[in-house]
Amino acid sequence: MPSRRAFMGTASAALLAACSPQPPRGAGAAVSLLNVSYDPTRELYADINSIFARFWAEQHGRVDITMSHGASGSQAHAVIEGEPAQVVTLAVPYDIDQIAERGLIARTWQARLPNNSAPYTSIIVFVVRQGNPKQIRDWSDLARSDVGIVMPDPKTSGGARWTYLAAWAYAMQRLHIEPRSFMRLLFGNTATLASGARAATEAFYGGEGDVLLAWENEAHNLVDQGGFEIITPSLSIRAEPAVAVVDANTQEPHVREAAEGYLEFLYTREAQEVIARRYYRPFDAEVLAANADRFPNVPLVTVQDVFLSWHDAHQMHFRDGGVFDQIRSSQ
Repeated sequence: MPSRRAFMGTASAALLAACSPQPPRGAGAAVSLLNVSYDPTRELYADINSIFARFWAEQHGRVDITMSHGASGSQAHAVIEGEPAQVVTLAVPYDIDQIAERGLIARTWQARLPNNSAPYTSIIVFVVRQGNPKQIRDWSDLARSDVGIVMPDPKTSGGARWTYLAAWAYAMQRLHIEPRSFMRLLFGNTATLASGARAATEAFYGGEGDVLLAWENEAHNLVDQGGFEIITPSLSIRAEPAVAVVDANTQEPHVREAAEGYLEFLYTREAQEVIARRYYRPFDAEVLAANADRFPNVPLVTVQDVFLSWHDAHQMHFRDGGVFDQIRSSQ
């Protein structure tokens, strides 16, 4: 199995990939964009940014794209506190809503782009060590006393919030029990509750726990290192990471044009094929169909099916003193 340093080197190389385009054909100053994104999108945007920069240079002029990565909730807070992002690409629509509530983004932001401004979807899967020594097959196995779970913290991580809601829905729909009892067992088994998705991956790669609860794309990144397997549970959740222009930081017309162009580019055929190649489920139906063998067909719940809305889910589960805090304090 490769060393932890080898895995970190792979991630760092993707993060440091250059986004500089060819010299622009037309006149005009270069535009700089800061994309504040959630934790495991480093490799995706390393690919997307270089392609978009070349495209924009041919049509408009040079664009330089800088990335910031971290847990989705923490990233939203950073923008609220003044990080000068021109675009945000976050794991949970609720995190963008929080920025909008501070007046930095229009409250109607989801109507600006197709699919409620979600250029792709994803699901939550399990990663186990080669051979699956604990024989973990479904969510119910996570409640066993001999299983150590590695996952991010729902208080900071968008992926962890999707994971929590998927587990809650499984307890309701498949176990037909009051979900809190199942969730107490699950979180009682957490060997590591990391700050974000990539930190959880690194902990699992380094030897902690028996199973990693992860984004589908992050699971494939880990499996590519060797020594791991993906387990797709019998039920998952349709996770819908979303994107938005930060209105307060795009007042100059040429900056606004580039920021809007950047997010619109995510829906193009070229970008959607990159999205599929990186194991995110593309919005484009034709691209998704062409890559169907990469994405197992699994029953999915949605936030609206089980929790009414992200606002309702947050208020019940993730606010200070909510159900998640109650579950943790009871252990």
